[in-house]
Amino acid sequence: MTARINLMIRLALRNLLRQVRRSILTALALIIGGALLMFSVSLGDGTHEDWIESAVRMGSGHIALQAPGFYQSRKIDDRLSEQARRAAEEALRSLEVARHVVNAVPRLTTDGLASSPNGARPAQIMGVDPVAEVGYSILDDKLAEGRYLESDDRLAAYVGTGLAEALQLRVGARLVVTAQDSDGEIAGQLVRVVGIFKSGVPEIDQAVIHIPLTTAGSWLGVGDDITTLAVLLDSSYRMSEVTSVLRRLLAGPIGDGELALLGWREAMPELDAAVKVDNLGNYMFQGVTFGIIALAIVNTILMAVLHRRREFGLLQAMGLSPRETGALVLIEGVILTALSGLVGIGLGIFVTWLFWRNGLDISFTWDADWSFSGVVLDPIIVPMFRLSRIAQGLVFILFIGAIASLYPAYRAARIDVAEAMKFDR
Repeated sequence: MTARINLMIRLALRNLLRQVRRSILTALALIIGGALLMFSVSLGDGTHEDWIESAVRMGSGHIALQAPGFYQSRKIDDRLSEQARRAAEEALRSLEVARHVVNAVPRLTTDGLASSPNGARPAQIMGVDPVAEVGYSILDDKLAEGRYLESDDRLAAYVGTGLAEALQLRVGARLVVTAQDSDGEIAGQLVRVVGIFKSGVPEIDQAVIHIPLTTAGSWLGVGDDITTLAVLLDSSYRMSEVTSVLRRLLAGPIGDGELALLGWREAMPELDAAVKVDNLGNYMFQGVTFGIIALAIVNTILMAVLHRRREFGLLQAMGLSPRETGALVLIEGVILTALSGLVGIGLGIFVTWLFWRNGLDISFTWDADWSFSGVVLDPIIVPMFRLSRIAQGLVFILFIGAIASLYPAYRAARIDVAEAMKFDR
């Protein structure tokens, strides 16, 4: 059996080398398709990673460790207990998790009201550790005026341009933030604006206020308690792995209803939907492209089969069964597809890296910042190469080649020996 298979592989390679022009023409279609596949996939993955990175740094991270009811209520009552926080911080220090954690920052967040002599606006007031936040958030880099919070700040506030314009605030101006404290009473806190930021996302610029964590804890009467431990990972693709480990390590607090894990997909469903829709568009484009390539392969191999009827007749007369004749054609298609796929994917990776490794600038396609679901779209798209995507691309190309070779293989298997021997080339 093994000798028979080796014989058919040798025959397949010989036939491919005999028909060099046909093999090259068929291979070119697959090489171009493979290169386009890797180009579109690597740029698509790079775009999505940029979206996610921007969103999680302005939000609650790739993973948010919170009290179970906080995501829905946004109330200070639904904050992490001291015991749950210690357990979460210990789990984040474990070797399985720590190697993928870039940063983990404590936050005390509540919905309230921001007011000045010129009006009042709803606000999301966020108590942060200024030092830790600089290594986590990107809001400190979005400075429009003044400066970001510092470690020795007490009654300081960092506000968005939208809120500053609505309340007519400037650096040095005072405003009052009001929210419900831990006793259920309405409490106010006077703060002074030390900086104004512009993230480019209206929902953030019009509502978010950063104040020192110690100030927020004292004002709301919660001491050192927090509502969220925001975790930033080295890649969004690590989220499932890290979440699985954290659920195992924190099975006790989670089971007791003291702690909940929230991934970015649950925290930002609009962004998750946008990534899925964009992926679907890429898959449809690739499906149409390879559908056309598959038809070209079918046509080329089928014409070759009809042209080689006498050859197949001789092979069957010499002992090759009809099934083996069909398998020979299928092996030719798979070998040609595999080699072309490897060359195409390699070419796609090389060209993408060579010309766009520092990013593909598409800023000419729009005049202003585009944003959605808490994300400002970056016009510089940096490709992202992943081994899993390369493997998927190769498997996909092999699948297309095998499917495209099935009908020609079937026709080859159905060749009548007596008729084929009469066939005059």
